[in-house]
Amino acid sequence: MQNQNITGLKRLLAASSNSWKGFVAAWRYEEAFRQELLLVIVASPLAFVLGNSWIERALLLGSVLQILIVELLNTGIEVVVDRIGPDHHELSGRAKDVASAAVLLSLLLAASTWAMILLPRWL
Repeated sequence: MQNQNITGLKRLLAASSNSWKGFVAAWRYEEAFRQELLLVIVASPLAFVLGNSWIERALLLGSVLQILIVELLNTGIEVVVDRIGPDHHELSGRAKDVASAAVLLSLLLAASTWAMILLPRWL
């Protein structure tokens, strides 16, 4: 069990270590995370080039970064559900479906943000 009494810099380092483990686990076990990370790697520089203002750049960049955030939460939910057991249960399936729907909404939000900012310039 982790020591709950650590504070300050030690706590920050421990939290950073745990976060890094989460990124590594998502990279190792989730193909969707790898695909979405590739999207972020490609889209991030484009956001700075294609955005006409800092607001547009922030919206373009934030919309793709939130895909990774939601995917990480989705992965966490899937892992917890799988930890409970491999047997099919209606609530387990529902939890995974709802988390997956959140990922879909994040993808749609990113696509619509990019479209609303960029399409008027090109039409």
